[in-house]
Parts: sequence; structure tokens; C-alpha cells
Amino acid sequence: MGGKKVGMNGSSGVDVNQQATPIEDLRINLDGVSWRYQRAGSGPVLLLVHGLFGYSFSWRFAIPQLARAFTVYAVDMPGAGFSDFPSGTDCSLRPTSERLLRFMDEQGISSCDLLGTSHGGAVAMMTAAVAPGRFRRLILVDPVNPWSGRGKLLSVVFSNPVVAPFFLRFGPRLRLVQRHYLRRLYGDIQRMRPGTMEGYRAPLLRRESFAHAIGVLRSWNHDLRELESVLPKIQHIPTLLIWGDRDTAVYPISAPKLKAQFRQVRLLMLAGVGHLPYEEAPEEFNRAVLEFVSERQSPGE
Repeated sequence: MGGKKVGMNGSSGVDVNQQATPIEDLRINLDGVSWRYQRAGSGPVLLLVHGLFGYSFSWRFAIPQLARAFTVYAVDMPGAGFSDFPSGTDCSLRPTSERLLRFMDEQGISSCDLLGTSHGGAVAMMTAAVAPGRFRRLILVDPVNPWSGRGKLLSVVFSNPVVAPFFLRFGPRLRLVQRHYLRRLYGDIQRMRPGTMEGYRAPLLRRESFAHAIGVLRSWNHDLRELESVLPKIQHIPTLLIWGDRDTAVYPISAPKLKAQFRQVRLLMLAGVGHLPYEEAPEEFNRAVLEFVSERQSPGE
């Protein structure tokens, strides 16, 4: 398995490395692109995929607990967090999924459980559709899906040729806007832990973060249509849906429609929680994931 250790970027203000399971902070070069990722634990592989403007920092309360049962990988997708973002990178769902599979290949991961949140949930579903035989289970957290209309108009606005250059130029400087956006993702802002705002702001000083976001938004609606068309390919994969009932980013009303696309599926709706349940209610989130996996563990795993 490839990868070299690097120093931590974007400190959370919470030293998760004080937990019993050490977390490695690593880099790997894939086709000329430097990826940052974290790895912890042992056992079956669980791959974590962050959302838009998220990165491996998003999983700081989940990795120490999940690493008790898994070898956990948390990637910074190219353009997000502290991974590189070459000019001209195609940020639509299918190429993004193919890059994630390339990461798995390089790490020697033939199969794994796949957990994705928000836009990363859409990436997870598309990745599973591209290579369904490589994924044992899916855990989708407030996932972007074809039945939530929240991003459909915003994607058109922010990827507009007039608006996008402004977004790219001034986005890193709009700290008050960044703060407002993050606060809206919580069902109860009092649950935001110290260091959260600073951790998310760290990579937003890079223009690459906003170039990546514009690339994602540019193909948003096309991607959702394609995602809907490929969902039958993954309907057989055991799936856990976790949603906050106060999510204002991916509407909870879309959850039953997404649930109906799977044969073996459970929907857990967390009361009073917003778009980031792994941060806002980490104990309940981690317990739900571990229970789901334990119930469906096969003898050979």
C-alpha cells in the first residue's frame, strides 16, 4: 500500500490522536496528483468520502471510534482539503468516482464498505454503480440525490460564467459568509465543537477549493440525472441512510424516495440534527454505523 506521512494541516482544535487508535496522516501521488488522506485501525476496510467543502477533517469524531472495527481511510478528494487540483480536472460524478476507484487500486483495496456524506454520498453511489462488486455495504449520510431540489438552482447560479469568477476570486476572503454557511448546517449551533470553524476555514484559503466547487456545481444537474439512471445497479447492496431531520442542505423529504431505490435498506432520521450528524451527534452516529455493520457482518469478513 502506497503513501508517505506528512504533517497535519487544518488542525481541528481537538487532538483525535490522543485516542487509543493512532491516525496516520499520509500522502500518495496518483497520476501526477498528490492526494492527502488519513488511515487508522485494522480489519475490513471502510472508506470515508466527504462532502463539498469538506475534507478528512470532517471525520475527526468518527475515525477513532470506527477504527476499532475497521481499517479506516478518509481521503481529501482532489481539489478538496489539502489534495492537489490540476487545472482542467473534470469534477463530474463519474470521473470523480473513477479517481476514487484508482485510489482503492493503489492502496490494494479490492473491496470495502463505503460511507459518503452530502455530495460525497452521491459520489459513493456513483462509485458503487461503476464497480458494484467491490462494495459490501453503503452508508449514506444526508446524501445528495435526485429528489432533493436544494442544489439544482444554486448550482446554476454559482457556476454561471458571470458569477463563477467572482466566487473564485472572493470566496477565500468571505469569512463571514463561510461562517454563516457552516452555522446553517447545524440543527443546533450549540453543538458545534471548539475548532470546527477554524478547521473548515483552513483549506478555504486556497483558490483550488473554490475552483473544485465550481467544477462540481457546473455538472450538478446532469450528474443527478445520470445518478438516477444508474441506481438500479446498486439496489442489491445493503444500505444505511442516516439523515438529520433539520437538514437544510439536502432536504429530508427526499429520504423516503431514495430509500425506495434499495432492497435492503434502513433509514435513521436523527431528531434535531442538521446536515452534519457525524459532528453534531457523533456518539449516536458512530453507534448506528457500527451496529449496522455488526448486524450484517458475514462469517468471512
